[in-house]
Amino acid sequence: MIELCAGYPQALWRAIGHPVTWIGRLIAALDRLLNRDTDDAYWRRSVGIVAILLLLGIVGTIAFVVEHELLRLPFGLLAVAVIASTLIAQRSLHRHVADVATALEQGGVIAGRAAVAKIVGRDPEALDAAGVARAAIESLAENFSDAVVAPVFWMAIAGLPGAALYKAINTADSMIGHRTPRHEAFGWAAAKLDDLVNLPASRLSALLLVAAAALNKTASTAAAWRAVMRNASRHRSPNAGYPEAAMAGALGLSLAGPRVYGGVTIDDATMGDGRRDATAADIRRALVLYRYADAILIALVAVIAGIFIALV
Repeated sequence: MIELCAGYPQALWRAIGHPVTWIGRLIAALDRLLNRDTDDAYWRRSVGIVAILLLLGIVGTIAFVVEHELLRLPFGLLAVAVIASTLIAQRSLHRHVADVATALEQGGVIAGRAAVAKIVGRDPEALDAAGVARAAIESLAENFSDAVVAPVFWMAIAGLPGAALYKAINTADSMIGHRTPRHEAFGWAAAKLDDLVNLPASRLSALLLVAAAALNKTASTAAAWRAVMRNASRHRSPNAGYPEAAMAGALGLSLAGPRVYGGVTIDDATMGDGRRDATAADIRRALVLYRYADAILIALVAVIAGIFIALV
């Protein structure tokens, strides 16, 4: 609720950065120190494992100490909650995706490409207006899992250290978990570990989107469920397909499919069997579904917390 209401203030970002940027600097330092182009693939994979262990050890230790020491203070729980809120991205995710819809509506495909380039890694110049809209909706679905549900899930399991360790793994995957000559071996452990820790949240995200469709008159619960069952496991990613398929089915769209990254076309299965010609209006519909799903998540956490408090 703190993150939903306040987000992460831009003034604070400019002054001290953000916990994820701090983690990113550590990952970049380990990459420069340990990942040498002259080493063979086996050695680079081995030191990549060492890098991940060092990253998790440092981040986990700091998060544990911060939480442990703050909880000894009279209002320490509130302080821990404020810090933990920086590891969730409900508000910023909504803003960035809404910016794409606004850009398409006001500036057309050129403005839409510039806006969507801030949230996706594919080549924006290869996208037409429908492609821009699909990319924004796909990013919303995938990041609902990665940036909202997953950190909340691991926070519920292991408190601030759980969320911090998840963000470290997820950030490492985004920085070094790519199949490029430099990172295919070194980032192997980061990519595999990210797949593992995102597995429960991706399935939960799909269920939340299916449930949200039941509350939204313009969405279809049945189609969302069919798309998940039929398409999700065919996605190149073991996790991204679940929220993307749920979103596609709910909105009557067809998402994913072939995409262009760095001038190379990457083939992928389509999620959902609806329209490919997505629009800015579809982005707005996706944001409504996202808000419903996020509200269900908040309610679910509140109920579980209430039960836990009653039992304790």
